[in-house]
Amino acid sequence: MLLEVLMVAGVLLLAVPALALGARGVLRRSGHYSSDVAADRASLVLLVTIRSLTLLLVFLLSAVVLVSAVGAVVRDVEMPSLVSVFFVLDLLLVALVLLTFGRRDRRRARRRATPAGR
Repeated sequence: MLLEVLMVAGVLLLAVPALALGARGVLRRSGHYSSDVAADRASLVLLVTIRSLTLLLVFLLSAVVLVSAVGAVVRDVEMPSLVSVFFVLDLLLVALVLLTFGRRDRRRARRRATPAGR
């Protein structure tokens, strides 16, 4: 029962915020841009597609883990071992999202006022 509760807490504390941050960062683009407009558009479409599929996979794995873990706690039955594999895969994908396109933008450093101007 402790494992199921830890799985539910892990999904709620890590996967749900990663989904929210990742959904905000799907269309954001950083890095170098190509001078060719068609290549730039194709790379953007590929990037958005891969990010969307990753978020969809995180959502589906989180839903399966939550339903299975809550059902195992409520019904007091043994949870299938494949759910633990899904949970680990979900955590790995959450780490991928948070470390790549789910990060917040860095704020630009403010310029310091020069004391000579005062």
